[in-house]
Amino acid sequence: MGLQFMEAKECHLPAIMRILTDDAVASKRDVYSEPLLPCYTEAFAKISQDKGNFLIVALEDDEVIGCLQLTLTQYLSRMGSIRATIDTVRMASGKRSKGYGTKMMQYAIALAKENGAQLVQLAADKKRPDALRFFEKLGFKNSHEGMKMQL
Repeated sequence: MGLQFMEAKECHLPAIMRILTDDAVASKRDVYSEPLLPCYTEAFAKISQDKGNFLIVALEDDEVIGCLQLTLTQYLSRMGSIRATIDTVRMASGKRSKGYGTKMMQYAIALAKENGAQLVQLAADKKRPDALRFFEKLGFKNSHEGMKMQL
């Protein structure tokens, strides 16, 4: 069957959470457990119901090997354009450096275009230099300074 991409289903959620927490940065803020914590299933339900939100999984022979979230936002700026934000891009540790992440990002960018987006933006944690290099190779430019405030 090979590599394919699709919107995540609830049955994919445990594998997604394993991938998301298999990371030195994310493991400090997320927890993988069986059964999953209710906060993750509740968030998944909300994402699934939002027409502007896509939780995408990469499947290799029906096994979840990667994921990302694509969010479409209507803006007034840029002449009322739609902006796509790609976030939480992860690939299973044993599947990195095989080109799968590039294909997954290309899929997400094509999906953004199909949905009318004129701009794709993303944020990468400065603690992930490999991710920063990966996004730059895809053509993303470090054009803005980002800030966050923990609430």
